[in-house]
Amino acid sequence: MAETVVDTNVLLALWLFRDPVVEPLHAAFAAGLMQPVRSAATDAEFAEVLARPGLFSVEPERQTRLLEAWQAVASPVAAVHAAPWACRDPLDQKFLDLAVSAGAGWLITRDRDLLKLARKARRQGLLIVTPESWARLAAAPRA
Repeated sequence: MAETVVDTNVLLALWLFRDPVVEPLHAAFAAGLMQPVRSAATDAEFAEVLARPGLFSVEPERQTRLLEAWQAVASPVAAVHAAPWACRDPLDQKFLDLAVSAGAGWLITRDRDLLKLARKARRQGLLIVTPESWARLAAAPRA
């Protein structure tokens, strides 16, 4: 089972919007085919984005339920250290750091700055992909 890091934008698609495009990812988590991982920093960002006034207008009770639902599915990684690559956007660095610390096989994101590091990360065994690319790769027949 591959450890997987999911950035905040994809978490919103999964948990808040229930976007059908990311449903294969949700199904893979539910079936135990992938193990999502999280850190205190990534949880804090998800909670902060859900709570931003005027952004999504998510009621506090629903914010709590969404965060708890994610935390129930994803395994916490307590010891997070710096990744060997720096993201252009320092706010996204936490996802790279988590992926490297957890030995994740996947970092699923729609963030351009993270996706620009895909080639470097692939050399180290980390695939940085969009949810759509992940779904195509996961559906491809194995040789």
